[in-house]
Amino acid sequence: MKKKFAFLFASLFLLGACSAGPSGGGSGSGSEGGNTADGDTIKIGLNLELSGPVAGYGTQEQDGVQLAVDQINEDGGILGKQVELVVKDNKSDNNEAATAAANLTTNDNVVAIIGPATSGATKAAIPNVTKAQVPMITPSGTDDTITVNGDAVQEYVFRSCFQDSFQGVILAQYAADQLTAENAVILGDNSSDYAIGLSEAFKGAYTGNIVLEENFTKGDTDFQAVLTKVKNADFDVLYIPGYYEEAGLIIKQAREMGIEQPIIGADGFGDEKMIQLAGAENVSDVYYTGHFSALAPANDTVEPFIEAFKAEYGKEPSTFNALAFDAMYMIKAAIESQDSADSQAITQGLAELTDFVGVTGNITIDENHNPEKSLVVIGFTDGQESSADAIDPN
Repeated sequence: MKKKFAFLFASLFLLGACSAGPSGGGSGSGSEGGNTADGDTIKIGLNLELSGPVAGYGTQEQDGVQLAVDQINEDGGILGKQVELVVKDNKSDNNEAATAAANLTTNDNVVAIIGPATSGATKAAIPNVTKAQVPMITPSGTDDTITVNGDAVQEYVFRSCFQDSFQGVILAQYAADQLTAENAVILGDNSSDYAIGLSEAFKGAYTGNIVLEENFTKGDTDFQAVLTKVKNADFDVLYIPGYYEEAGLIIKQAREMGIEQPIIGADGFGDEKMIQLAGAENVSDVYYTGHFSALAPANDTVEPFIEAFKAEYGKEPSTFNALAFDAMYMIKAAIESQDSADSQAITQGLAELTDFVGVTGNITIDENHNPEKSLVVIGFTDGQESSADAIDPN
């Protein structure tokens, strides 16, 4: 049964930071900075992890954007112009992500960029999109500092996903209230800003006891030693802030060692490869925060999206498909609201985006360029989604 929980999250958001309007001048090709949509097409850049360790995220997001663009072009485009995608593979490398951002904005003259998918790569791309004054939407970069650096909002950076602090607090609340977990173990990736942020948010909100905190490093494959420590602890829930590559192996090895307690994680779990690595038989009583689930539709746009995606790709859409699909339609909404496809207009339109009806929820961009939207905690039994609890950020 779908449940809705309402919590107060004012403390999660960095207060006092206001979004400045697009500034004039700069290094872009437009008269006021940024790039202009000349000719018969609107060029949108993709800066995604299409190869390398986390290609699972980038390839899913490319599929989501492509479906949106196909729909938009079939319906006549935007302002009478067809959308043209310019695709760059950042190879799951932060330096490559920065280079891709520079090439897209200066050589390819795109008016907006979707991606990267991961927080580190997104942060690496920020200086070049800011210099070029071209807006960027990350579908899944959840690190809080992506959109706000210190007390300053990143003027050209937006996201279609919620941020880590929101996920960490929700997971802490879910563990305590829904899983009745009085004692938690944290096994986190100490090499990832994403995982570190999730750990800190969880620890700050969890009302129970954290009886053990251990770490691993990206690329690790053998977790027997640390899981032995976990097994010997007295705990009710295992929290794994990290990505699917390691999480899948940890779940597999934990279950094979007889660790039967519930396992929770964030949206980094959201790839079918997590289940493949863990083995479907081991993925029960596993929960993670997601942006989208067919079991908890956000609004009436979800079913048509699912049907269109299945018709195109022959499978159910994932969270990352949905987030990227929304990112493209957010750009469309921004262009139409400003009656212009120039970079500066898109930036202004995104900053002012209100009541956007997306497949991952109804979105209003706040003063820190983060979407105010709902979250879904997805539960698994034998590798299949078996529950989805929608939580509103009220």
